[in-house]
Amino acid sequence: MNILKYSNTNDALTISLDGRVDSKNVKQIEAELHKLVSAKSAGPIILDCQKLDLISSAGLRMVLRLKQSISETKLINVSPTVYDVLQTTGFTELMEVHRAYRVISVKDCEKIGEGSNGVVYRYDEDTIVKTYWNPDALPEIQRERELARTAFVLGVPTAISYDVVRLEDGGFGAVYELLDARSYIKVLIDGDRTLDELVDMSIDLLKLMHSRVVRPETMPDMRELALGWVDDVREMVTPEEFGKLRGLMEAVPQDTHMLHGDFHFKNIMLQNNESLLIDMDTLCYGYPIFELASMVNAYRCFTETDPEEVVRFLGITAETAAEIWDKSLRRYLNGADEATMRAVEQKAMLVGHLRIMRRAYRRKLTDTPHGRMVYDHSRQRVSELLRVVDSLTF
Repeated sequence: MNILKYSNTNDALTISLDGRVDSKNVKQIEAELHKLVSAKSAGPIILDCQKLDLISSAGLRMVLRLKQSISETKLINVSPTVYDVLQTTGFTELMEVHRAYRVISVKDCEKIGEGSNGVVYRYDEDTIVKTYWNPDALPEIQRERELARTAFVLGVPTAISYDVVRLEDGGFGAVYELLDARSYIKVLIDGDRTLDELVDMSIDLLKLMHSRVVRPETMPDMRELALGWVDDVREMVTPEEFGKLRGLMEAVPQDTHMLHGDFHFKNIMLQNNESLLIDMDTLCYGYPIFELASMVNAYRCFTETDPEEVVRFLGITAETAAEIWDKSLRRYLNGADEATMRAVEQKAMLVGHLRIMRRAYRRKLTDTPHGRMVYDHSRQRVSELLRVVDSLTF
């Protein structure tokens, strides 16, 4: 009689471990494992640990012998307690181990913000949860946690996810402890800080981030990504426009200073008078025009075709968003005169509209009337701005 529950699916043999695996029962369990594995043709072995309460050193040696025999062996649904044992003993470096995740619902939670990769919710007084559009987002979550830790180590105040959860409706989320934290947008709407105060605080934070030099292997190079955008729109612009766009982008200096990539008031939280950055999946390095381009998109470019877009996205009027942008740009440029500000704005808008145009086309948003309107407008703005912009540096 089999003592282990098992199933064969897609050439993989899944075996469930139950209760305890220790010196008292390990020989019996290993004999049963050997019988099941011997009867199976080549393919991966999955040990489902959902009901496993404890595994001793004898059990670990059993798993290691199985791994040595069948290289495609992995553990899934590992409880936090068992996972800690595996991590402490180095098993998580020797083989593929997947934790079990607690299941939560964000159905009735307050939506804090929404971006290209997902939605951020206030889960309770102490925590927020970032959910992801991609239902298989575990690699994305891990990557964002690594990026956030990189920023944190370099002295950039950021919230770091302390847990990963499975969502009741499917997909995964990253959990952050942000007790009594509010986004800058919420602080502004509540009237607890003036717009000028929040602009000053945000640009201080942005300049701090831009002062940090990163190792190129730790995050994407924004210049290389932007060169890819240019290549992607080659068939959408004239040969002359493509040549100028490519030349402008190639002339942007190589720069290893940190950029956020999606810097706006909804991605900055205020907690106990300390500003913290969230949504770190867009972290990258490069010349600051790319940061300004993402900012002008959030505050200005999308509102050119639909003033209500910023209301839906940031929860403020187009007029307030434009004021935040103007004051942020002036503060970032250390009080530059109007001519200098408008020249830098045009450079940022060129990159911003290039990105919007490419995004609308790549995501097939042009199949809808609104998406086509956005694409056509940004296409026109790219042509207009190319006639007056001769450099993306400032």
